[in-house]
Amino acid sequence: MSDTTETNEPAEPTGGSAGGHHVRVVLVDDHRMFRTGVQAEIGRTDETGVEVVGEAADVDQAVTVITATRPEVVLLDVHLPGGGGVEVLRRCAPLMSDAEQPVRFLALSVSDAAEDVIGVIRGGARGYVTKTITGTDLVNSIFRVQEGDAVFSPRLAGFVLDAFASTDAPPVDEDLDRLTQREREVLRLIARGYAYKEIAKQLFISVKTVESHVSAVLRKLQLSNRHELTRWATARRLV
Repeated sequence: MSDTTETNEPAEPTGGSAGGHHVRVVLVDDHRMFRTGVQAEIGRTDETGVEVVGEAADVDQAVTVITATRPEVVLLDVHLPGGGGVEVLRRCAPLMSDAEQPVRFLALSVSDAAEDVIGVIRGGARGYVTKTITGTDLVNSIFRVQEGDAVFSPRLAGFVLDAFASTDAPPVDEDLDRLTQREREVLRLIARGYAYKEIAKQLFISVKTVESHVSAVLRKLQLSNRHELTRWATARRLV
């Protein structure tokens, strides 16, 4: 499977094992191996009731395949080439607001950072789960989102409640805004004590790429080493 847009023509719903229910899903994630794993885990339509009708690896591909297939649910990674999951949500806003056939979004990400969760929920996603979720729970979450429920991994709901309970806009952190989304991911994992090899494995990138991101973070934040970086992240409650 290559990292290119893949679509199937929309099909009439057929009964799956999930009580006769059926849901059409698009997978949006820039890691081919992860998409393949999710497809294998939840895409056995006769057993799960989930039919994967398309895949995409970046923002432009995502908008194209979602528009073409009009799935009930999109599993959306937060960090994508081309502007991230928030950009996909912005460009698919008319599909989300379709009264007769709404496309609903469920964020599925390695990140459990508050700003990532809040960002996609403000953008219109119906839920946010992390990639530690089991296949069974993911299928259940997909069906709940299809039905209009809001779904979150444990503790993430608190971020959303806190954000929307406040009438004040969150303060802008100019230092943090200098970092790319991938650099923020690496920053959090470094601050949590992960070794470079562990970060590379979790983010599906090379150790050399991790080193490059760390160097960029240190340069942009004017820090000298990972210990200073950890203190910086802890002070901002990013860990």
